[in-house]
Amino acid sequence: MKQLQEPATDNNFEEAKQPLETTQDVRTSSSWLVQYKWWIQMALFTTFVLAGQSVATMLGRLYFDKGGNSKWMATLVQTADCLLYTFGLKYLPVSTYSLICASQLAFNALFSYFLNGQKITPYIANSLVLLSFSSSLLVFQSDSEDSVKTSRSKYIIGFVCTVAASAGYALMLSVTQLAFQKILKSESYRVVFDMIVYQNMIASVIILVGLFASGEWKDIKNEMKNYESGTISYIMNLVWTAISWQVFSIGCVGLIFEVSSLFSNVISTLGIPIVPVFAVVFFHDKMNGVKVISMLLAIWGFTSYIYQHYLDDLQEKQRIENVNPEVDLTTIRNS
Repeated sequence: MKQLQEPATDNNFEEAKQPLETTQDVRTSSSWLVQYKWWIQMALFTTFVLAGQSVATMLGRLYFDKGGNSKWMATLVQTADCLLYTFGLKYLPVSTYSLICASQLAFNALFSYFLNGQKITPYIANSLVLLSFSSSLLVFQSDSEDSVKTSRSKYIIGFVCTVAASAGYALMLSVTQLAFQKILKSESYRVVFDMIVYQNMIASVIILVGLFASGEWKDIKNEMKNYESGTISYIMNLVWTAISWQVFSIGCVGLIFEVSSLFSNVISTLGIPIVPVFAVVFFHDKMNGVKVISMLLAIWGFTSYIYQHYLDDLQEKQRIENVNPEVDLTTIRNS
């Protein structure tokens, strides 16, 4: 006699549901690990950008303060087509130089909008404004100790060179992101290091040509000999400046690769108000209220940008859930 099929019980349903719950737990755990790893990478790249930029900027100022005079040598250790920045740092007060450098954020937002399809949301716009104001406040601090006494013509040269350098740097960041998106199309970190190596190789060749063509290489020996802190200090300054800029480059390109050129520039701009704080510790500069407010505005602007990325992340998760909805448990119950 044919036996009747045993009706589904609660135990049967629980047994059928367990594999599905296990799969969901594994998927949730995997997603959490991916996000955790991504945030660690972001923290590492951000540290590279802030630390590399701050240390390199302070060493660059120390180079000129202690008797260094070669613009091409100061540019060579940066290896990012930074001759225009060198002119600005040499001929402008530090606060004025920082103010003009902050304009690269606006340039980058413009280039990112047209070249990279960057959306300017209210939180991103708020971040750009706050970070720009944060750097702009530095122009109002007392710069009597750090002011560079130059002629009006050299001041204008420094101003124009810094603006041009800011626009060029912003364009380079957007073009780098475009290369990752449209040309390289790779998710490997090898392309990040290849990009850094090729950019620096081309820049170094051009700078070396300028160093020898200008004749400044003939004065390097005397400059090293007459350096206030001594020959060893001169060499170590250049070496660690070069290392610091390379650390900055790794962090900068890494942020472009993982997020966007605009985010990379936001982190770089965040570091501008940090330099005066380090100057207080190492160069015994005075910390005033303007510098404190500048730091707070920078942190606020950075937080605003991070919050926008958090919202984008939530939106992306919702989109994935809509594309891949979870299996309805009622299908198991009715089977």
